[in-house]
Amino acid sequence: MKIHEIREIIKLIDQSSINEFKLESDGTKVTLRKSSGTETVVVAQPAAPAPVAAPVAVAPAATAPAPVAAPVAVEAPKAAPVADDANLHKIVSPMVGTFYSAPEPGKPAYVQAGDKVNASKVVCIVEAMKLFNEIEAEVTGEIVKVLVEDGQLVEYGQPLFLVKPE
Repeated sequence: MKIHEIREIIKLIDQSSINEFKLESDGTKVTLRKSSGTETVVVAQPAAPAPVAAPVAVAPAATAPAPVAAPVAVEAPKAAPVADDANLHKIVSPMVGTFYSAPEPGKPAYVQAGDKVNASKVVCIVEAMKLFNEIEAEVTGEIVKVLVEDGQLVEYGQPLFLVKPE
């Protein structure tokens, strides 16, 4: 499933009265759930290995959602209070994908809280559709807080790090 397809689904869900939407296609599960107002939480995770099937039609699922009482195992992390963030720069995810804090398993993390970074310093990797995208700090400063855990699914625009600019 392509990122632009997920974005289109998000727009459709935001404009509708649907509160929750689930889709499984090509080995990927996507769950969209409206939280408060028009904000949509996106959770995507690899599905169990299965034979590749024809793409799932979006329209029928969108017209008849089934209420689900069970909570989703992975949710977007809550941001720190705005008063604490006021002077901090947020490094955000430029795409939906999986967050990795290190270049490969068993290696040390690119950065940790307290580390000094410059604008071109790679701080993490976001993997989307088997492409590993290096994310740079964008600003010179000190990493104050890492907001996500290694291997966590992240959504477009989700804050990953808080940086105190110099």
